[in-house]
Amino acid sequence: MNIWNVQRKIQQFMAVQSTNPELLKAQYRAFTHQMPMMYFILLTSTWALAVTHLGLAPYWLTLGVPSLFTVGCLLRVFFWLRTRNVDPSPELALTALQRTNRLAGAIASAFTLWSFALVPYGDAYTRSHVAFYMAITVISCIFCLMYLRSAAFIVTIVVNGAFIAFFVSTAQPTFVAIAINILLVCAGMMSILLTNYRNFESMVVSKQKSDALSNENFRLANLDSLTGLGNRRAFFAALEVNLRRASTSGTRMALAVMDLDGFKPVNDLYGHSVGDRLLVDVANRLSETLTASTAFRLGGDEFAIIAPLPPENTELLINANNVAAQLRQPYQMPEGVVHISASMGIAVFPDLALSPEELFDRADYALYHAKKRHRGGAVLFNTDHKDKINLDARIESVLKQANLEKELSLVFQPIVNVSDHSILGFEALARWASPTLGEVSPARFIPVAERAGIIGELTKTLLRKALAAATCWDAHLRLAFNLSAHDLNSNESALAILSVVERSGFDPKRLDLEITETAFAHDFAQITHSVEMLRRLGCGISLDDFGTGYSSLTRLHALPLTKFKIDRSFVANLHTKPASYKIVKSLLALSADMGLDCVIEGVETKEELQALKALGGTSVQGYLFSPPLPEDEARYLAAQHTHRYSQIAV
Repeated sequence: MNIWNVQRKIQQFMAVQSTNPELLKAQYRAFTHQMPMMYFILLTSTWALAVTHLGLAPYWLTLGVPSLFTVGCLLRVFFWLRTRNVDPSPELALTALQRTNRLAGAIASAFTLWSFALVPYGDAYTRSHVAFYMAITVISCIFCLMYLRSAAFIVTIVVNGAFIAFFVSTAQPTFVAIAINILLVCAGMMSILLTNYRNFESMVVSKQKSDALSNENFRLANLDSLTGLGNRRAFFAALEVNLRRASTSGTRMALAVMDLDGFKPVNDLYGHSVGDRLLVDVANRLSETLTASTAFRLGGDEFAIIAPLPPENTELLINANNVAAQLRQPYQMPEGVVHISASMGIAVFPDLALSPEELFDRADYALYHAKKRHRGGAVLFNTDHKDKINLDARIESVLKQANLEKELSLVFQPIVNVSDHSILGFEALARWASPTLGEVSPARFIPVAERAGIIGELTKTLLRKALAAATCWDAHLRLAFNLSAHDLNSNESALAILSVVERSGFDPKRLDLEITETAFAHDFAQITHSVEMLRRLGCGISLDDFGTGYSSLTRLHALPLTKFKIDRSFVANLHTKPASYKIVKSLLALSADMGLDCVIEGVETKEELQALKALGGTSVQGYLFSPPLPEDEARYLAAQHTHRYSQIAV
């Protein structure tokens, strides 16, 4: 049994080790540099020995055999040089090393036999040259083969075994001494070779472990720990790689940026742990739904999808809406059934975007339009969007250079009491007359100012003008003024609003500051803190366009509101739309239950007014009574505030 174990260990020792693919590849790469050198040393030494025996030994020994050796060695040199810059597979490396292992014994035997064949010819000097050739050449070969342990041992055993046996058998003291010396040298060399091989093997294994650790760190650095999807860093790296590949191959590539609708209320109602589980479920659905595309989590409830080879635009939109439909399906949670949707913006390379940054920005722009007009679905970036971006860029450029004090103005729309048509106050609405662009709608320049981060300057200028105009009104009239969510997202912005109000001399108790439900998408805690600061000053706080956003009743209660305004979209043809009628009725009941005033916007027909009066509405505004008026006309009407719109028969 022990003999079999020893035999098995010897066989393993003398074979090429194939258990570590990286070690095989490292041995192969080392051999591509060392084997040509080994064959060069072998051939030059062989021809040197052959030349010293010319005229002493037959030509087939001194010229024929070395020529054959040269052809064989040059073929091997060509093989190793040809594969020097090849990154080998483990299979290729194993095959090449096993071939080298077999050739080591054959080549060593051939050169040894040729050397012994020259010994009978010549004198003591030529025989000494043979001994020198065999000793020195084998040492050189061993060093060149040191990274393939088995081949080095095969060459040593074949050459030196035969060398020592042959020269000891001559019984000539000099040759015996040389044989013993070579034996000792080879023993030392084998010891050094084994040590170097172990160090080489250890180095390769250490590099493997280091690479594995580095790869794991890289994976973790590019992995979203919650969902298991690639994170923002991985996304931008993949986007650049895919875009470069598409550019090189002349193919299309699509990017979708996705945002979850209704996710924040889930967090507010159930807590962040449920929100996290919901994000995991969304990620799982994306992974199950997508086949040729890859999903990433960019942060929060924002995701992205890279489609390397998208179909044509029509099919692409259909596929995107199918993904959105999958994400709209109810989510079963222990705490309850959760309903959310996903809005998606898509941009395609090279149709309307040529760089990673441009592709992402345009997909994000399409997402903005999806959330605004096609919530829960997908919008593809198109030429109209591109034109609007160019126009917005021009508006932003002109707005940043505008003389705000001179170019910005206000118009004022009356707020009317339903019962007697008396004026309760005015809402101030911004206008911009640009010397470069002409009249620009606030629906265009306000969002641009918000995105450009300059809305605060516009707000302060407009608020100063509005307060100055309202100072001349009767003390019973109120002023309504719209704030951007950006005006409330920091203490500094809120304090700037407070400062303008305090310096105006206008009674803050007559001022209603209106915010939209989009403010809830910002830092709600900061928004609440800013609103409370304004309420302590005495300002009223109105929630504008109530019902069009996604605010929860929890958040409505959290804010110190004094009134809300019902959006025109619920009022239009109210008397002919049962659904709108019920919504307005519910909103009016909610305002009464919460002890809040309610202003109904966009009243344009007598029928709408009659229906609102029947529902118990008390305050309205709209073109039925008056369009927004210039400051002087509003001042005149304010001076006649007891005048009623008696021309309207209801």
